[in-house]
Amino acid sequence: MRIGLLGTGPWAHLAHAPALAAHPALEFAGVWGRRADAAKALAAEYGVRAYDDVDALISDVDAVAVALPPDIQAELATRAARAGRHLLLDKPLALSSREGRELVEAARESGAASVVFFTARFDPVISAWIGEQAAADGWFTARAEWLGAVFTSAGSPFAESAWRREKGALWDVGPHALSVLLPVLGDVTRVGAAVHGPGDTVFLVLEHAGGASSTLTLSLTAPEAASGNAVELRGESGVAVLPEGVSDAVGALSGAVDALLEAVASGRPHACDAGFALRVTEVLEAAEGVLGVGE
Repeated sequence: MRIGLLGTGPWAHLAHAPALAAHPALEFAGVWGRRADAAKALAAEYGVRAYDDVDALISDVDAVAVALPPDIQAELATRAARAGRHLLLDKPLALSSREGRELVEAARESGAASVVFFTARFDPVISAWIGEQAAADGWFTARAEWLGAVFTSAGSPFAESAWRREKGALWDVGPHALSVLLPVLGDVTRVGAAVHGPGDTVFLVLEHAGGASSTLTLSLTAPEAASGNAVELRGESGVAVLPEGVSDAVGALSGAVDALLEAVASGRPHACDAGFALRVTEVLEAAEGVLGVGE
């Protein structure tokens, strides 16, 4: 499958380009970026074509991988979907449910397959753990903490990201936490509470369709020594704790590529497709609304 990369930022360098170039079932066909010089440099590193025109790249490939801010991703991925191109997307899908819905509808109408790169979901150990917990009944409550030090540690490549500074941890790491909780506890039926903490920290209380509740602590401004992720489930089966993953970013993204190829071959949507990512966006939007009411 010929695939093109949209984006030249840190995530494109750290994960997308190396994963696309190394995957045996892909032909890494080219790079487009908002800065032509950055696209040329990244393309030269991998011996592929740098495109000045994003639509020219879209017309030349079977699929696109997107490593762009979510508002830009939504617009360009929708154009690619309307052209029938399969989609390897990043989270969050979009910064509004309206934009996300347009993308999902475009993919459905054209028959384009999609996979959204929720990193934890493509780690084999974590994925297996999620499946085991989803098969168990009687969960009572869950606690999830996704604490990053993007804005507090020196030298973070994501610290100058304009959309992260504007939208904060809710939209950056919130999708990761939800991607683990939703398949186990069921859809979110209500955002019961949402309050601000220090920096961009957000605390959420969610009610789930399965009857359980969950609490989320999300931050990009945690002290570096306190950063990390944790999920704890409690219920009739006892206590289950999220295991440590085994994949780095490139390995996890390679797993997402495998999932996209399987979705294309089988015609069956992946659990982390754009439709699932749209639901995550709707929950984040609802939480943002509750936060706004309390301001």
